[in-house]
Amino acid sequence: HPTPLQPQPPLLRPRPSSSSHNMPALESDLLHPEPAAEARKHKLKRLIQSPNSWFLDVKCVGCYTITTVFSHSQTVVSCNNCATVLIQPTGGRGKLTDGCSYRKKWA
Repeated sequence: HPTPLQPQPPLLRPRPSSSSHNMPALESDLLHPEPAAEARKHKLKRLIQSPNSWFLDVKCVGCYTITTVFSHSQTVVSCNNCATVLIQPTGGRGKLTDGCSYRKKWA
């Protein structure tokens, strides 16, 4: 003979309200971080992952031709026309030759 179902007590009980269980307020907004703080983070730890490198259009000092160069190049890049060194490799970003003008390529 089945008995009628009895209402079950709730499995999760509400916490008693006390000042020790309140969460402290966050120091920064997680959805809208400051750009300076995001730039300091590792490229994979940012809110939106983005690379630290880019391509550059570098204008040669001697002959004014434009050459496309990678910002973190690991080899010496020279001008195709006059063989002037445009960028020297370092441990990270390459060092542009003094007097070279450049612009970032976006697309």
